[in-house]
Amino acid sequence: MDKKAKKIILKSKKQVYSDRLGNNPSMFHGEGYEFSELREYLYGDDVRKIDWKSTAKLGKPFVKVYKEERELNIVVASMLNGSTYFGTHKQKIEIIAQLVGLLGFLAIKNSDRFTHAIFADKLYELTKSSKKFFSVHQAVESVVEFQPLGKEGDFAGMVDTLYRRIAKKSLLFLVSDFVGEIDLRILAKKHDVVALIVRDRFEENPQELGLLNMIDMESQKSFEGMIDLAAIKRYKKALHDNDEKLYAHFKKHSIRFVKIYTDDAVAMRLARLFRR
Repeated sequence: MDKKAKKIILKSKKQVYSDRLGNNPSMFHGEGYEFSELREYLYGDDVRKIDWKSTAKLGKPFVKVYKEERELNIVVASMLNGSTYFGTHKQKIEIIAQLVGLLGFLAIKNSDRFTHAIFADKLYELTKSSKKFFSVHQAVESVVEFQPLGKEGDFAGMVDTLYRRIAKKSLLFLVSDFVGEIDLRILAKKHDVVALIVRDRFEENPQELGLLNMIDMESQKSFEGMIDLAAIKRYKKALHDNDEKLYAHFKKHSIRFVKIYTDDAVAMRLARLFRR
């Protein structure tokens, strides 16, 4: 196993099992009920729950007791396009790997089912739902070993694939830097969606760097560009407009979200989201 992946796995597991993170939050709490036990009828019990077969055998009324099926299906979908191969403190893809580890172990701890998906220009991985630690180890390792350079992010394809392939209502975490045209309406109608926005602070507040030879990390094409005050102003306005539109979309469709920077304490950012 890659050393970086092993380090992320060990750290994530320690943070989850030392109770630094609480239980998975969700807008739904299971879908249905399962039989738990029989007990003698008490005044005020719902007569519809009386088990007439047991009542006839035992000579006095008994009712069926049910417990809610709490088990959730936790799906973490990572968008690993070329822009995730960037970071001034840590690379964004490394933060995404940490989030996958934390959410995976949190699901296992809560006896929920964990599924992981990797997208970029297409679907690269969609694991079977599992309650085993190995599934989390495998997911983290897949993110760490993934090569995002030269890959564009196809958000429309990701949404369509998740809508078709994830049949059961799920707690769906989408992890990306969320730059571009993004429409999550159909996913939000079917699932409980949480957006984890991974950014580097330099992306939002770049400095003047003068004339540079740069590389587009999605197309891998090189070009010269002048990073002066005018260029920075235009860039910051475009990113601000992108985020304003994104936040309005999230709020309209009841999608919870949080922004996590590459120099943040990732577990603490998640804990704040869960507390909200």
